[in-house]
Amino acid sequence: MTLRYIIGFGGIIALVGIALGWAGHTPGDEPGTGRTDKTTAANSQGPLLVGNVFPHMTVVAPGVGSTSETGIGALIPWADRLWAVGYVAHIRGSGIGLYEIGPDMSFRKHPASVTGTFANRLVHWESKQVFIGPHAIDSGGNVRTIEPLAKHRLTATARHLTDPKGKVYFLTMEGLLFETDVKSLETKQLADLVRELKIPTGAQPHFKGAHTSQGRLVVANNTYEEPEFLGKRAGGRLAEWDGTTWKVLEDNPFIEVSGKQNPVAGGRYGNTLFAVGWDRASVILRVLHDGQWTRYRLPKGGQSWDHTWNTEWMRIREVQTERYLMDAFGIFYELPPMVYGGRVWGIKPICNHLRICPDMCYWRGLFVLAGDQTDNAVGQPQSGLWFGSIDDLWRWGKPGGWGAVWMDQNVEAHAVSDPFLMTGFDKKVIHLRHTAKQEVTFTVQVDFLGTGQWVKYKDIRVDADGYAHHEFPDGFAAHWVRVVAGSACQATVSFHYQ
Repeated sequence: MTLRYIIGFGGIIALVGIALGWAGHTPGDEPGTGRTDKTTAANSQGPLLVGNVFPHMTVVAPGVGSTSETGIGALIPWADRLWAVGYVAHIRGSGIGLYEIGPDMSFRKHPASVTGTFANRLVHWESKQVFIGPHAIDSGGNVRTIEPLAKHRLTATARHLTDPKGKVYFLTMEGLLFETDVKSLETKQLADLVRELKIPTGAQPHFKGAHTSQGRLVVANNTYEEPEFLGKRAGGRLAEWDGTTWKVLEDNPFIEVSGKQNPVAGGRYGNTLFAVGWDRASVILRVLHDGQWTRYRLPKGGQSWDHTWNTEWMRIREVQTERYLMDAFGIFYELPPMVYGGRVWGIKPICNHLRICPDMCYWRGLFVLAGDQTDNAVGQPQSGLWFGSIDDLWRWGKPGGWGAVWMDQNVEAHAVSDPFLMTGFDKKVIHLRHTAKQEVTFTVQVDFLGTGQWVKYKDIRVDADGYAHHEFPDGFAAHWVRVVAGSACQATVSFHYQ
């Protein structure tokens, strides 16, 4: 068998046969039907690879008239295969489910498939199982389905606080928290987070992330529409639970919560947890380290993400051993898996992009990105997988973006902004505006190494009810930058990186 490979170069389409011995499923074959149509002969030389995509691995809504999307919500390497689970909106649609990909690039929908809205996955090493969608898969690739969860929109699975060997948590998009026994699969509901976290009436709950670390379960709800942008409603949430009491950390929308899944020193599961969210000013990164929360801000790579639905796919993943990636508002970042002294210093932007990436993983030497590319608005809903190298990301768009530490915000005299990421970007400009009736001096401070050692960079005086900007010199770099207001005012302070 050969792998057929097509790549566009200078307007020329080349067809190349690469002898790899792969015998994948050919799109013209219909397993179990005995039917072979005329496309079989054309595909008899093996699976077709176009660029970084195998077209036969596309998840497609069957027929016509679908009012949904058809995506791949989660990926996990397990039992000598790569597993993927399908995603439709609001559990509408049919014909998709759980997929398994073999080392020969064979691709099949598993007989236990359930069509649903799934974007969760967790390796549970104690029971030697993976949980993906409503399924539990053992080390031999045998699949069981958790029937009570099959009709829920599952967005996260997390380790249990008090019985981590015997149970796991499942979070639904509607904010229902379930507890499942890993052996019997017996499931019961523990909480309704819409009530527990007091999501406002009229705000659509949209819980997306959950992770257990440092004696607490942290959850994220990314509700954000025009009322949130205008400051008339606060439907988003970042919250934590110690097994007894829920505590709201922020009422801004948060998307993802993640950290190390394997034990670290002392048998603990991770000394650092990351949570990424946003407001209308910029991306917000919250970090939990040794029980203490810190807060940072990052630029937005584009404005096409500022809504509940558009942000639901952003992920933080350990894609290779001790190598973390974060996808946030159109920018991929390197992320440190550990934090020392409570200071985050290893964040670095990689590239800008517009791809929807519901999940990412490393499998058999390949970096794999899931997709949710097409819905019924632009034709027959379908999505696929992208195969490449992690280092390919550096060939995507050069990192750039913008964001504010204060946006039309009332600040007190000597108020200090959150740290804003500065490293890894090229041209840098700060814009300052205030509405006070007297001149205001803003002090720009930088932390070169990310160790918390702040030094004064420059005082910028802004006239009464005025505006000023400053262009940082070419080549100037620090890890973090922040601003101190010299007097009380309503201020907007933003950074633009090109």
